[in-house]
Amino acid sequence: MAEDARRSIPVRRSGDLAAELTDQVAVEEPLQIRVAFGSAGEPPEDLLVTMRTPGADAELVRGFLYAEGLLDTAADVLGESRDDPPGNVLTLSLDAALRPRFANRRRDFYATAACGVCGKASIEALQRRVRHPGGSSGWSIATPALAALPEALLARQPAFARTGGMHAAALFDCDGAISAVREDVGRHNAVDKLVGAALLAGTLPLIRSGLFVSGRVSFEIIEKASMAGCPLVASVGAPTSLAVDAAWEAGVTLVGFVRGGRFNIYSLPARITPGS
Repeated sequence: MAEDARRSIPVRRSGDLAAELTDQVAVEEPLQIRVAFGSAGEPPEDLLVTMRTPGADAELVRGFLYAEGLLDTAADVLGESRDDPPGNVLTLSLDAALRPRFANRRRDFYATAACGVCGKASIEALQRRVRHPGGSSGWSIATPALAALPEALLARQPAFARTGGMHAAALFDCDGAISAVREDVGRHNAVDKLVGAALLAGTLPLIRSGLFVSGRVSFEIIEKASMAGCPLVASVGAPTSLAVDAAWEAGVTLVGFVRGGRFNIYSLPARITPGS
């Protein structure tokens, strides 16, 4: 676990208010994302500020931009730099041909952060942007393998084990074997880090991988999964109504409340087989 994912904080506990102890808390810091286009050294432009757990910032930013439809391949990024001394500003140098995409989307980032997304308009936009419809994959998983995912993921969450304040996202195969895990204070960030890592590794689209998340499934989680090509999204928590609608439209199987050996299937149940 990265040291910057947690910090020791003095605390007093109810059992003995006189004694000062230390507790490990999850680190949350802002990351300012800036972009420049071409290789001519033009001044970078501010894109957005997001809150995240430091570490894997290169994955986080690439995954976020890919899920937003702003990057197509890892080669779209010509280079990156950090503020000096290294801190919470990351600047990407991008292919100049991408400039029109960013001009059209910059306002959307601020609107999403301020007021959330609008149901029908957001689903229609998702339909237009999905690169790899989940319905095109013949992928499936057996009930026992899916039901075992919470325990398997928990065993690979070192930051959560120390702080109790981190979300996690994992990729898993049709046998339920977990291939990658990322942790962050934000559910969306953990997913972006997974997608960014896959982009850097050249393993997109993820048409043979399911996505498992540790918290509630919102529209944005379905959006990110469907943009990356995942045929199934599962979670220990509940989905929102908009997430269910988006899953049907994007061809993604959505499973919630995976706990205690049981779960609910909210869309496209044919990908779940009885197994033994």
